[in-house]
Amino acid sequence: MGSLLKTVQEVVLEGGQVPEYFLYKDGHGGSRDVPFIDIPVVDVGLLATSSQELQKLNSALTNFGCFQAINHGMSVEYLNQLREITREFFQLPLEEKKKYLKQENDIEGYGNDNVYSDQQKGDWNDRLFLSLYPEQQRRLKLWPENPKAFRSIVREYSEKIKSISEIILKAMARSLNLEENCFVEQYGQRSKLNGRFTLYPKCPRPDLIVGSKPHGDASAITLLLQDQSIDGLQILKDNQWFKAPSIPEALLVNVGDQAEISSNGAFKSAIHKVLTNSERERISLAVFYVPEQDKLVGPLEGLIDESRPKLYTTVKNYVNTYLQYYHQGKKAIEETKIQY
Repeated sequence: MGSLLKTVQEVVLEGGQVPEYFLYKDGHGGSRDVPFIDIPVVDVGLLATSSQELQKLNSALTNFGCFQAINHGMSVEYLNQLREITREFFQLPLEEKKKYLKQENDIEGYGNDNVYSDQQKGDWNDRLFLSLYPEQQRRLKLWPENPKAFRSIVREYSEKIKSISEIILKAMARSLNLEENCFVEQYGQRSKLNGRFTLYPKCPRPDLIVGSKPHGDASAITLLLQDQSIDGLQILKDNQWFKAPSIPEALLVNVGDQAEISSNGAFKSAIHKVLTNSERERISLAVFYVPEQDKLVGPLEGLIDESRPKLYTTVKNYVNTYLQYYHQGKKAIEETKIQY
């Protein structure tokens, strides 16, 4: 089973040689010299009333697998507070952060990837992973008490993101001419929101080390608050990598594997990665909307007909399967595709 490693911040503090675990011999770190991609901007406030905005959402999720969400009810100042408490947490002394250290084989808490095999390659990041919703599943002993505002602002953000997620999922259904609660009902009333506060420390070998290896998310949808001051996220489109721009007031919302399955492939899970940087660290805050563990997730009936057969098997507790494949550098969603 998975064993724990030192955090990347510890590796950086110790100096010396970078452990082999992080190094890709083939220059796998990726190139910063790629163009920005013009990801569609969608006004969340108009999704309930504007057919034009609904069509824009559909086009974005069909062609890009993601969109920039604006007018979602949160000010830039508020989003900057979230960015700041994320940064402040990772700037705390190591001993303070270790109060929230995750346990072996657990995903929640402070640390980095569990190691499942000798072949596994590490991502150059540390993260604080928290269950945000439902409230009863919060493990508050893992919620930092420092910075002082952390718990209150994250509680508030959880409520806001829950509402925004449901608005988006209902709009996704309407954009496919389905009953608007299709996605929400399939994922269950006790769908989870998981928050991942991530630090990508400065890296001595950005040519050989990745911040996060290429992947799609295990979620239904992911809502990402990007660092305002430095890029690093790249998105794959038409077999080419592009930089994802950061808009201060926007959340980057992407389709995860489970919404690709539910939509019978109409929406595509966005493949993305994060590059490292030798000069500056970078932070982000991702919230993953994940179906209830015991819910069956499969292509919605309204999206299956003679011209478009069922393209994916029905899955349950997909996240566990996903993690096993992810650490082998494989895509779990490929295993769910039905071969005709």
